Amino acid sequence: MQHPLTVLSNLYKNDLFAAFLRWRETGGEKEFSEFLSLLYRRGAQDDFSKYVYDAVLYDENPYSVTCAAKKEPSSYLVKAFLRDLDAVRAEVCSADPRGMYAVGKEFGPDRAGKEHAAKLRAFYAQYGYGNFIRYRAFQFEDGALRPVESPSAVQLSDLKNYEEEKKTVAQNLENFLEGLPHSNMLLYGERGTGKSSTVHAMLNRYYKDGLRLVELSKENMLLLSRLKEHLRAVPLKFIVYIDDLSLSAGDERISSLKAALEGCAEGYTDNAMIVATSNRRHIIDEKFSQREDSVHAGDSMQEELSLSDRFGICVLFSTTNKEQYLSIIRQLAADKGIDMPREELDLLAERWAIAKGGRSPRRAKQFIDLVYSFTSKGLPVEF
Repeated sequence: MQHPLTVLSNLYKNDLFAAFLRWRETGGEKEFSEFLSLLYRRGAQDDFSKYVYDAVLYDENPYSVTCAAKKEPSSYLVKAFLRDLDAVRAEVCSADPRGMYAVGKEFGPDRAGKEHAAKLRAFYAQYGYGNFIRYRAFQFEDGALRPVESPSAVQLSDLKNYEEEKKTVAQNLENFLEGLPHSNMLLYGERGTGKSSTVHAMLNRYYKDGLRLVELSKENMLLLSRLKEHLRAVPLKFIVYIDDLSLSAGDERISSLKAALEGCAEGYTDNAMIVATSNRRHIIDEKFSQREDSVHAGDSMQEELSLSDRFGICVLFSTTNKEQYLSIIRQLAADKGIDMPREELDLLAERWAIAKGGRSPRRAKQFIDLVYSFTSKGLPVEF
């Protein structure tokens, strides 16, 4: 290359780009074959420049991190970044005379100079940097964030009814994103009422506004403070998501959760909001006999209540009655384009609810998926 990369030095760790450089520097047949082998395995032979440009775009480097934090990069940093871009462009756009791959046009004239650097700056300010651009959901394991490759694609429009519940959650998240007073949230209610789906739908709605999600398992809850400290340095907003939360009396994780829930007492400067789902509001599972045997039964009760109360917002997702259940059925059927008389649809839906032991949004979706599969094939609905 014209000069060693500085801001974009992570490109040297990209095995395909490194193989490309080895071939370019040596011109050897062995190096060329190794490069082509990796190129074909990556599926980048039709537009190699796009592959390299994407590597630049998603790179975590001083320029992308500075811009993601909405800070002004120094003139020296901008100059070094542009210098690296020009060097990469000059190397990549040297066409392969043997016609074994397509260079592509990703590093065209519109991708040069300060104007393009300014566009990238706006992009990083909106979407973050590195893996925070590629992914919207993560899991916290072994002290590190692991991207979720295929997160739920559910949209709010897919979730029928529960309008007030969704409105409460959305307003609180908007306050969080705008730096206004907000609260940690507990979504509770029977299984299948859409608590987890609502969380994922909100993520998909507000992703472009800088919202990301980190799922923390109940088993790792002692790492809550460590996770929040890890996220504090990232210039984005995070839902710390704990699904199906329940604890037993005396569990050491109770104290950890209580401490983490004090975020709103820190002047709303924290960039992590805890959102938990549970089948019940009082998430500490304490047997009556345990409380009866306790010398300080009142204190035990207060501990149980105080944990739930530390979630500033508790949203109940109640079970649906027959009318609400059929309303959801009809809306989902309309979305799928299912053409069936209402009376027949309602009758089948009720039969399904009886067979499956209840009326819930989850049961409604399962039923509509079943009906859609049968009607798409022109078959009568059977179960």
